[in-house]
Amino acid sequence: MHLQEIGCQVREARKVRELTQAALARAAGISRVTLNQLESGLIRDLGVRKLKKVLEHVGLTLSLESLDRRPDFAHMAAASASVSFRNRLTEDELIRALLTGRVAPEKRPHFRALFDEITPTIMQGLIEETRRWAKPGKIEKNVHAIAAAVGASRRFESWLPT
Repeated sequence: MHLQEIGCQVREARKVRELTQAALARAAGISRVTLNQLESGLIRDLGVRKLKKVLEHVGLTLSLESLDRRPDFAHMAAASASVSFRNRLTEDELIRALLTGRVAPEKRPHFRALFDEITPTIMQGLIEETRRWAKPGKIEKNVHAIAAAVGASRRFESWLPT
């Protein structure tokens, strides 16, 4: 399970409890910005203690049983994009790029390789996995923008999930 998925569940649970981000952040002892980044899937790291406090205040728990057995498309895609490079593209860097539409300059070759070499099944799974944490159409729009920005030569529009 990724922090992005946990953040999505936190947002849903917070809204059910009719808590504002500010109120939950204050109760959990974190900043509202940190909570916003968690809920938006843009947080890079959050300690276990802080995460547990947030989860407790919205009635959620984190356990090994909550980890699912679905294919991890972000892991497969990041590994595929890193094969030819000394420094690897991490799953978090990949997901963050898909959520924001921005790629660090030193990772552009990784994304070019990813878009030019990835299988349709992995690309579809990656987009489907990531779109759960974003507004409808945002991931697809960001994929197009990233592909154009990195100069990907392969056309993959037909691969995009509907």
